[in-house]
Amino acid sequence: MEKVDIVVTGELLVTDPFSPPVKDGAVAVKDGKIIALGPKNGIETAFYAAKRIDRPNGLIAPGLINAHTHAAMTVFRGLADDLPLKTWLEEHIFPKEARLTPEIVAIGTELACAEMIRCGTTGFVDMYLFEDTVASVVDRIGLRAWIGEGVFDFPSPAFSSGIEALKETGRLISKWQGHPRITITVDPHTPYTCSPDLLIKARDMADKYGAMTVIHLAETDWEAHEIQTRFGTSPVCHLDRLGLLNERLLAVHCVSLDKDDIKLLARKRARVAHCPESNLKLASGVAPIAEMIQEGVIVALGTDGAASNNDLDLMSEMDTAAKLQKGIMKDPTFVPASQALAMATTWAAKALHREDLGVLRKGAQADLVVVDLNQVHLRPCYNPVSHIVYVARSGDVQDVIASGRVLMEDRRLTTIDEEDLLSRLKRIVQAI
Repeated sequence: MEKVDIVVTGELLVTDPFSPPVKDGAVAVKDGKIIALGPKNGIETAFYAAKRIDRPNGLIAPGLINAHTHAAMTVFRGLADDLPLKTWLEEHIFPKEARLTPEIVAIGTELACAEMIRCGTTGFVDMYLFEDTVASVVDRIGLRAWIGEGVFDFPSPAFSSGIEALKETGRLISKWQGHPRITITVDPHTPYTCSPDLLIKARDMADKYGAMTVIHLAETDWEAHEIQTRFGTSPVCHLDRLGLLNERLLAVHCVSLDKDDIKLLARKRARVAHCPESNLKLASGVAPIAEMIQEGVIVALGTDGAASNNDLDLMSEMDTAAKLQKGIMKDPTFVPASQALAMATTWAAKALHREDLGVLRKGAQADLVVVDLNQVHLRPCYNPVSHIVYVARSGDVQDVIASGRVLMEDRRLTTIDEEDLLSRLKRIVQAI
């Protein structure tokens, strides 16, 4: 028998959204990767573990990937609700963000990480401020993250200009290069908060380092009208003219699109991060993801920040994403449960150019979760993929492992002291 670090066993094993589940399944983990998986009897015969997590009522599944959020904005949760995006951003969020410090960002990020772990998230894409602080917090806690400093034409709380923010991005790329769980991205904020010259500089930096570019794009009709007025074209075409539309672009929201925009996104192989609950709450609209998927666009799923959602619960986001498209298209076959789960797992990984994430298979990263099926609302369970999307809640997540490290065991966080965190948060809230 071969010794491994962890063996996880469960009632059901879902390896990916499109494959049949394995009954009485198990996963063997060593050095942060999955080295074997399949029926429990076979795994137990071949391996013995330093640590076992046995869940006779557990559903083992790939860890979820939150394709867009602003982690530290948890400190602004519920601060300004029921407002249009432009008003919410310019009259409430920007003024409060002016008070941000690395300390506040660190606590907000830790709060976000605690929430996301409890929701079954093992990795997330973050665009915000003081991102070196964010990276340090994520490194300590053990999640996986793609992190980018927000770049604007005007001064941010962290940097005096967009050029300085880009310089910081280059420094972060050098500092965190080669880290097994942290990847730095280039993050111009939007086409209307970044001049063409600044967007070109961001493009050049991404090209230089082979980095991904993350940008809010076509989030509202107002944005589409504004870019049309300024540059005579749509936001998507505007980015294409500037050379940003390519397979390393993760375009966030993409609500206000026409058919030509969708075809252009597909042709240039740009990726899209869909944030349905934030778009609904801010009344931005509904992204046409059913049409995007039909055209071959890789669509991932994100929550956006806790100030506009108001949570980071990717499990509820999957449910919303699936049902919303059915209602809009008036067709229950659009965005089935398998596709909704894929947007938070396999498709999210593909959007980030990672074939070793979002799936449970030999050689993949050991990013996985266990959902406790021993709940009245989760019985009976005929289709585990459908259950994850339409029935399971974040409170049903029992265990979370990222890169082979146990971050939550039997609903207890192992790398975050929640009591101390909430105590520190109280002091920060008073300051805000």
